[in-house]
Amino acid sequence: MTSHQEPLFARGSAIEKVFGHPAVLLGAGRALLLQLAHPDVARGVAEHSDFAADPWGRLQRTLDAVNAIVYGPADVAYETAAALRQVHARVSGPGYAATDPELVLWVHATLVDTALEMHARWVRPLPRPVAEAFYAEAMVVCELFGAPVTHQPADLASFDAYVRDTIEAVVPAVGDQQRSLARAVLHPRVPTFADPLVLLGRQLTVGLLPDPVRRAFGFGWDLPREAALRASGLGTRVAAAQLRLARRAVPARLLAA
Repeated sequence: MTSHQEPLFARGSAIEKVFGHPAVLLGAGRALLLQLAHPDVARGVAEHSDFAADPWGRLQRTLDAVNAIVYGPADVAYETAAALRQVHARVSGPGYAATDPELVLWVHATLVDTALEMHARWVRPLPRPVAEAFYAEAMVVCELFGAPVTHQPADLASFDAYVRDTIEAVVPAVGDQQRSLARAVLHPRVPTFADPLVLLGRQLTVGLLPDPVRRAFGFGWDLPREAALRASGLGTRVAAAQLRLARRAVPARLLAA
């Protein structure tokens, strides 16, 4: 039995390694826009938050909750999940509720799908057994958020199909409200000196979106930008591979010095 002072997941678990990799953060904008592609998620965001003024705050709170559940002691994980469910209980309107397991599952799925995509693009594709372990552990987090395991896709292949099917189902309904929210994500209010970073982040986020979602939001994209994005991923993976080889070639006593 897990002690409340121990984490829910073992040190070195797949979920710790994947969510803990810095490359995953590069997909934050992608995850947020995938969430907004769902009309009921977008309505909840628009009607129950100051999203235009702070478009990244909601995602940051979700990521903070994920981190507390994955890396914190079990008692903190359970308390964090309970607090998040309480917040969701206050978010509802005609035809939607943030506690709906379908919406909980979709928000969670955008984080899981994005983490796998970012790891594959900028680190390396996960071996299938590791990816399956990561997904199985992520199901525990999703259940704590409010979607029972029985409501979730049973394995990674089913999850991949669920993401594709959901995207296909929601993109025809993307409308002006969602496009306005998406613009707030891509054009945050920042000091002028940060504009180059915002521009880079905007291009990265648009490029990482599945093509149907990108087109539904009305974002332009072209072959030169796609080539540059793919080259950046390849360059990063090559550099990481070279670093791993170099570390193996250097005597362990020197690395420990």
